[in-house]
Amino acid sequence: MRFLRSLILALSFAIIIPSQSFAIEIPASFQFQGAGYGHGVGMSQIGARAKALAGETATAILNYYYKDVAIEPLDDTKILRVNLGHLLTSAKIFTSTQDAVIQIYSGDIGDAQDAIPLAVVPVKSSLNFSILGSTVVPSIVTGKKTTSIPRSRVFTIRWSGTRYLQGVDGVISLSHTNSTKRYRYGQMQVRAVKASTLGYRLEITNSVRLADEYLWGVSEVPSSWPEAALQAQAIASRSFAMSKAGIYRASCDCDLSSEISDQSFLGYAKEIEKGWGHFWKAAVTNTAGLTLTQAGKPIAAYFSSSSGGQTETSGNAWGTQRSYTQTVPDLSSLDPILNPRFFKWERTVTQAVVAAAFALPNVVTLEIVLKNTSGTVATIRATSSSGVQKSLRGETFRSRTKIPSAYFDLVGVQNAVEPTPSPSP
Repeated sequence: MRFLRSLILALSFAIIIPSQSFAIEIPASFQFQGAGYGHGVGMSQIGARAKALAGETATAILNYYYKDVAIEPLDDTKILRVNLGHLLTSAKIFTSTQDAVIQIYSGDIGDAQDAIPLAVVPVKSSLNFSILGSTVVPSIVTGKKTTSIPRSRVFTIRWSGTRYLQGVDGVISLSHTNSTKRYRYGQMQVRAVKASTLGYRLEITNSVRLADEYLWGVSEVPSSWPEAALQAQAIASRSFAMSKAGIYRASCDCDLSSEISDQSFLGYAKEIEKGWGHFWKAAVTNTAGLTLTQAGKPIAAYFSSSSGGQTETSGNAWGTQRSYTQTVPDLSSLDPILNPRFFKWERTVTQAVVAAAFALPNVVTLEIVLKNTSGTVATIRATSSSGVQKSLRGETFRSRTKIPSAYFDLVGVQNAVEPTPSPSP
């Protein structure tokens, strides 16, 4: 009887002693390996170079990467508003060109030739801008002397040697966020625009003619590349810009950004690049007006640096299918000689960046759920420590985490191998 009571007591203690808890491990980072750089939609620039080196023409290159299109001359003399500075709190404009003139006007004066300038900016002086509330605050700085100009919502800047202002051919410099770029053509607007969470910020745009002033400054491929590759890029860049021209975006006060979210616009430095700039300028001039079209309208001729061996469709990348973007072989992107930096790559992404990409407090596990026939990730899923799961399109995940492409696998994790069928064009 005593033995039975002792056994019952022992069992009672065993039941009420709390079991050991195990903390869920939250990885400090995640590892990825892949190939290619960019979204992979449309023309592969590495592939275009390879085809040009093999003797193919610009027309052949474009017809390989863009399907069911025509290449025809269109009027490309329209004026583009190109954003040079987005969500800024300050900026500075100046010129080092001897005898050049910079003038500032109140408002967005368009093509007006009878507008009266508020001030003329001397050489070796700078025109500085800051934001105060909902207005732009300009001032002229000459040495230690600062001259204030009445603030307003928008200002126009013109400089000599352009179609807006006669005189010495001036080159102006625009400095902001620790960078300085030079511009030769057009005019600029500085406007206070309300950002959704930041309040008012400066938006700086350059109004330039698409046919030459803009395209001469597009810097998407090295000017040392073969002529056919440069011409293919010139036609693709013209087509992309034509498809965006006149579609005003209030958030940037522009038609196009100067960043790779649209296409890179370097400005005057591209045109005058020592030893090579004239080759790019010639490619633009020798393809004057030639545009990729469907039903007579310019297409958004997407392009990217390289792929993972197959190009991607716009439907897989962004959810909207364009019939001219189809998956085609692009083996040159996997050539270590032609594409030394991105024929393959490895990246480590921190926990904080991955969690932010999914808008989760943390991520315990990642899983590639589906892949597209192109080799890109179709769906990637994250699970948090509380068991919440969220999924993203592979291209969205690439964009948010800044990894080179959506042609990737997870290192040390079982990856999906079954591709999803591509959508019909």
